[in-house]
Amino acid sequence: MKEKNKKVVYQVFTRLFGNTNTNNKPWGTKEENGVGKFSDFTDKALQEIKDLGATHIWFTGVPHHALVGDYRSIGVSDDSPEVVKGRAGSPYAVKDYYNVNPDLADNPENRLEEFKALIERTHKNGLKVIIDIVPNHVARKYESISKPNGIKGFGEEDNTSVQYDVNNNFYYNPGEAFEVPNYAEGYLPLGGESFTEKQKFHEFPAKWTGNGSRKSKPDFNDWYETVKLNFGIRPDGTKDFPELSEDFNDKDYKAHFSFWEGKNLPNTWIKFKDIALFWLDLGVDGFRFDMAEMVPVEFWSYLNSNIKMKNPDAFLLAEIYNPKAYRDYIRKGKMDYLYDKVQLYDTLRGIISHGRTTDAIAPIQKELSDISENMLHFLENHDEQRIASPEFAGYAEKAKPAMVVSSLISDAPIMIYFGQEVGEKGAERGGFGSPSRTSIFDYVGVPAHQRWVNNKQFDGGQLSENEKQLRDFYKRLLNLDVDGFYADIHEHNRKHTEFYNDKVYAFVRGDEENQWIIVVNFSDTDAFGFDLQIPQFVVGSWFLNDGAYTTTDVLYENQKTTLQVVNGQGKMRVDIAPLQSLVFKISKK
Repeated sequence: MKEKNKKVVYQVFTRLFGNTNTNNKPWGTKEENGVGKFSDFTDKALQEIKDLGATHIWFTGVPHHALVGDYRSIGVSDDSPEVVKGRAGSPYAVKDYYNVNPDLADNPENRLEEFKALIERTHKNGLKVIIDIVPNHVARKYESISKPNGIKGFGEEDNTSVQYDVNNNFYYNPGEAFEVPNYAEGYLPLGGESFTEKQKFHEFPAKWTGNGSRKSKPDFNDWYETVKLNFGIRPDGTKDFPELSEDFNDKDYKAHFSFWEGKNLPNTWIKFKDIALFWLDLGVDGFRFDMAEMVPVEFWSYLNSNIKMKNPDAFLLAEIYNPKAYRDYIRKGKMDYLYDKVQLYDTLRGIISHGRTTDAIAPIQKELSDISENMLHFLENHDEQRIASPEFAGYAEKAKPAMVVSSLISDAPIMIYFGQEVGEKGAERGGFGSPSRTSIFDYVGVPAHQRWVNNKQFDGGQLSENEKQLRDFYKRLLNLDVDGFYADIHEHNRKHTEFYNDKVYAFVRGDEENQWIIVVNFSDTDAFGFDLQIPQFVVGSWFLNDGAYTTTDVLYENQKTTLQVVNGQGKMRVDIAPLQSLVFKISKK
């Protein structure tokens, strides 16, 4: 059996995965609400994730970030509740890039060794490890106590008397003190719990805030818990570093690496290169880069070419929401994969929840055809609302057709978020986080996922029958090995096939050796029947002679139909139930 080509990323919020505590007290401490550990990822848990179809695990929230908790006994300074979102803290306000979140360790003093053991365990179970790197910003109180000898922390050598210097890591407002924002109505740090004068936050001079706000007193909706990093972009927007010519779009990472050798570069670039290589040395297999488009593409050329020189197979994923920049970040920035959020995710969500038609899918694939394999697909992640939440679909099964389209429409990686496969609703009020998204800021339990965890047996023992069926659907889908070229047959059938409509979507994948016909029904109320047409250009590319071919649904293996080819044109009867997906494989025997 050939190795599966498809990359399947299982994103897991590390702090929440193994937490079996069900209290869910708003603003609760880890003692009250519980916290997951690296050690919760047992061989059994990892094997279940592997069996689900995953090839990679993105362990979210691993680098040591700001949080409200006392770890002074191991040399970690306290963080002020005034600049920590929630009690557990945002994983995107990193405090020390050379260590991991002490909350995740059984023995916090030994936390990095515990994570290294998890990397080894993950590899042993046939999975690769991805973690976050957040180059755009760090915690307001960045303080690396674990950095290797010879490495300086961000800001340690900055000239704080000037707004900008190419070798400063931060931007400053000289002579002005930072002030915490006026909090939104109803919000107070720690939910209003008192804290001491000593715990209040002080910063002088004020630094620019992570989202780019230059105010010494940012707004509540600014990323006030973070500080913007300086990548050599002057305050007027001009660049203080060499630029790549257009011909570098077509050059490989080795050429990019050679270009940057010996050049004078902003200090922040070099620090992040050292950070990435540190994690590769520990055994990490790749990175998800937060808010990549807020950092110049030239930096990505530099960083990613350095990463690829060390590990050519490293998995490099960028969070990016600007379609006009996609090709630059792939070709110049040497990214492997980008979020397909603005186009495919938004379109599928619109079909599921907002009355959009399936006619919107094919134009997206056409527009992205030259980079389709670089666009990572998903329906959930930590930033997005849970499918089963009332704010999205209301129940998890409604997204099954969209999941089939996301997974099978190209060779691009597919990502799922832990709990998605059992219909997690994200309904808890954690504190800073609000319902519809599983909170990344608070100590919470994840109820549907906890039923699968089943007191750390990781066997789904507490799942309802519906939840078990949903997980079985994901397992079947994510283990399918569908490849070959993609062709849209939706537009042809909309024009030429009676009863085929804008609630269903059909496309094909395949080559001369293997062929698949995929049909999904987004309607949750109506079944449809029609004689699906397979156009001549598809039949010809598959080298199918005139005749009858048995086609079998490989998703559930309980439905067969016959493809009739006459004069090079194919036709097959399809009867499809509400929310059903059919993945027909053609048998040439």
